[in-house]
Amino acid sequence: MESSTQPESPTAAAQTAGVRALIARVDARLSALTRTIAGLTGWKRRFAALAAGAATALAFAPFYILPLMAAGFASLVLLIDGAAAGDRPRRAAFGVGWFFGFGFFLLGVYWIALSFFVQAEEFAWMSPFVVIGMPSFLGLFTGAAVAVSAALWRRGWRRILLFAAIFMAFEYARGHVLTGLPWNLPGQALAGAAVGGQLAAWLGVYGLSLLVVALAAAPAAFAPEGAVLKGAAIAVGGLALIYAIGAARLALPGPGAYDNIFVRIVQPAIPQRQKIDPDKTTENFLRQLDLSEGPVKGTTYVIWPENAAPLLDEAPSALKRIEEDLPDRAILVSGMVRRDVDARGKTHYYNSLGVFPETAAGRVPVATYDKHHLVPFGEYLPLQGFLRAVGLAQLAPYDEGFTPGAGPATLRAGGTSFSPLICYEAIFPGEIYPKGARPDWLVAVTNDAWFGDSSGPRQHLDQARLRSIEEGLPMARSANTGISTLIDAKGRTLEKIRLYRAGRIDARLPKPLPPTLYARFGDAGFFALFLIALGAGLAPRRRARVRR
Repeated sequence: MESSTQPESPTAAAQTAGVRALIARVDARLSALTRTIAGLTGWKRRFAALAAGAATALAFAPFYILPLMAAGFASLVLLIDGAAAGDRPRRAAFGVGWFFGFGFFLLGVYWIALSFFVQAEEFAWMSPFVVIGMPSFLGLFTGAAVAVSAALWRRGWRRILLFAAIFMAFEYARGHVLTGLPWNLPGQALAGAAVGGQLAAWLGVYGLSLLVVALAAAPAAFAPEGAVLKGAAIAVGGLALIYAIGAARLALPGPGAYDNIFVRIVQPAIPQRQKIDPDKTTENFLRQLDLSEGPVKGTTYVIWPENAAPLLDEAPSALKRIEEDLPDRAILVSGMVRRDVDARGKTHYYNSLGVFPETAAGRVPVATYDKHHLVPFGEYLPLQGFLRAVGLAQLAPYDEGFTPGAGPATLRAGGTSFSPLICYEAIFPGEIYPKGARPDWLVAVTNDAWFGDSSGPRQHLDQARLRSIEEGLPMARSANTGISTLIDAKGRTLEKIRLYRAGRIDARLPKPLPPTLYARFGDAGFFALFLIALGAGLAPRRRARVRR
């Protein structure tokens, strides 16, 4: 029987050979570049690490240049290759990691310094210390991660898994040590759109981040063998799979929205200097009230941002005005400052949220929540006695700063339950509500006007999206400015008000999903991935069998 297979035409064969030759040339040039990076020493190596960290920061909001994350982490692996092969490998590797972290955080969180210019006459002098000090401190985590990686370094592709596991172990520590700062975890780079973050429903942001680091570093996996494109293909294929899984999950039917329960999310866009001016308190209050008025179709939660009305629970005239101007079926959920006097007569101030429904006694708070995860230097001063002696102060307008609340809470009003998150609290995965008290939805109130038109408000929003995906809960997010949104239980933005735009969102409240895997088991998925990656990374290489 004659074969039906036709021989390849000379033209097709020539084209195939041309493509292979092109791939070989590209691989050769990339391999030469990787050898150059790995061979750097001294300040050239440190500068390359600094540049790699800064490039990686551009993968996050508002830029989302994901190829730069691959360039950054792959370069970091190559720099570890060079450090591990030289004298004092752990010391050299620590320097590489610290400079990488310094560059990453310098570009990634520079915007924190902008808050010190709101009251420039009092605090601007502190901004250089923040710009340099915070990246210097956070760089210690990346430095330690790279040093430990170098101490256990392996040849071949296994070092990618080893590096990803150890790097994320120190990222987990960064999110928990000294109250934690899990800002710009690698997985957050995929949260600019809901489709990229769906794996967080199973793995959480730490598990998603471990996958992202492994894929970003993959182009360096086979670099010593001259096959850079092979590792790059793995990175592209892995990222495509993450997005394909996300698209498939988003395509599944969702729970929809409540028929007769609504949210009205208010963004007053009050300039921060005016926001903190005591003489403007009444004007600010009326601005928010004006945006809140109007008929409602059913039970409606009117949500005001962080510190929308200081001491609102102690202001009868303001509560009377709310009672007169808001519709009967409206429930005001407002950020505020609350104060209390303890048994010793000491006054404590709390960054709080109050719930004010229409009751027989008028608009009175039926529930309050006090922020428990306070911002160091913004809301309280660590080592207060020592730091005050050298002239430092917190930005909060109270001598002792704010007092932390008892912890996460689930509040009930108007036929649903919700858990409040005040500003900074939305960045902490797994600390959203008390165990055994899962709410129907999340309320996030914030004020990002401190940070101007910068990367900060956009990065903050991406982290809020991840909390909804992780927990399978919708979120209503009200910001004084930057950026108010309604997010469904899969992390999709249904409505939003852009930075520095005043307005409101009127919409039906989305329903929650059943508890996600992450909601049930927390970071167990991350720890499982960590152990798998660490075990594979430390496993001895198999020797090729010799045929006789």
